[in-house]
Amino acid sequence: MMKSPLWTILLAAGQGTRLSKALGGTRKQFLLHQGVPLYWRSVQTMAHLAELKGMVLVFPALELDQCTQELDQLKKLWSPGVPIVAVAGGQRRQDSVRMGLLALPRDCGRVLVHDAARPFFSLSLVVRLLEALDTSVQGVIPALPVTDTIKQVAGDKVVLTLQRHELRAVQTPQLFAAHTLRQVHDLAEQKVWEVTDDASMLERAGFDVGVVLGEPGNIKITLAEDLVMLDQKHAPSRPCTGLGYDVHAYGGNRPMVLGGIPIAGAPMVKAHSDGDVLLHALCDALLGCLGLGDIGSHFPDTDPRFENISSAILLSEVLELSKKKGLILSHVDTTLIAQVPRLAPHREAIRANVARLLELDNDQVNVKASTEEFLGFTGRKEGIKAMVVVTGVMPSR
Repeated sequence: MMKSPLWTILLAAGQGTRLSKALGGTRKQFLLHQGVPLYWRSVQTMAHLAELKGMVLVFPALELDQCTQELDQLKKLWSPGVPIVAVAGGQRRQDSVRMGLLALPRDCGRVLVHDAARPFFSLSLVVRLLEALDTSVQGVIPALPVTDTIKQVAGDKVVLTLQRHELRAVQTPQLFAAHTLRQVHDLAEQKVWEVTDDASMLERAGFDVGVVLGEPGNIKITLAEDLVMLDQKHAPSRPCTGLGYDVHAYGGNRPMVLGGIPIAGAPMVKAHSDGDVLLHALCDALLGCLGLGDIGSHFPDTDPRFENISSAILLSEVLELSKKKGLILSHVDTTLIAQVPRLAPHREAIRANVARLLELDNDQVNVKASTEEFLGFTGRKEGIKAMVVVTGVMPSR
């Protein structure tokens, strides 16, 4: 599917009756957390999506003016960098989505629909959705395997035990082709359908919906006991930057690999691992964001376990550590410096593979290649070096 303009509809118009009593009448999406309303956390996460063009926030109709004023104040404190439109919602969830759709620009081709009561989703989850939306499906949803045995009941008697391996627990955000979502909402109005999410509306209309793996931490704040999720580890984000740098000499016994892509006809490199200078610098940049040293301290070249190991494996280990620390990547800028080989023909393949390894969109990764005009060890064709700058956000402590 072509990369058409992407917008988000953030639903913050729900009544939240199951939780409002515990909050003294405050609706959960407006619960103050770290000094800002809970829905603002979803705005902050979505705003770090590089290709996002704007957001529509759907508020309760009677509170629209108050919410709009509050939104203006929040944007003065921290600018999302994209337009935000506030509109009034309806009585049902599907009514609120429909009002959000009416506020989208006509050129919007893809739309994320998200519940403000799920404030802990990650940017990597959104990237998985974007990668999965293609011409074979008109919508993509995140879901988790069901671990409990599920039974269908009538009154106080079991009617049927459902096959657990066929069941999934569905989450938001959900991603759709905008024209299809508009079409099925019009159809639902005509047919008087009652649905619990937009994906079921597409299914009922005969469209195919894809599924990607959801996140256990993407909890919906519904009951009073769910408020324990709002602890310090879920504090607002802070920006971070990591710088990575690595060099490898030529004349070794490792075939050149850059960003996980073999470079045919290139000089052999000296290395303990596979010698992927770009992924090594990328690991260092990620570790820089985390404040956790460098690649050598985690994967020393004196350890035989790492001899000739794929640098993609090392990167996956660092990424796993990054996720545990709460790092959300927003952009990666890389520079490869070598007199030989000529790297321009390989640049797009390297870019696409690095984006895949990082679970990012291609637009969030930049790959540049340069020589040093025959100066220094690279100019003398004695080796290659790479520099990487990673930007992202980390939870505030």
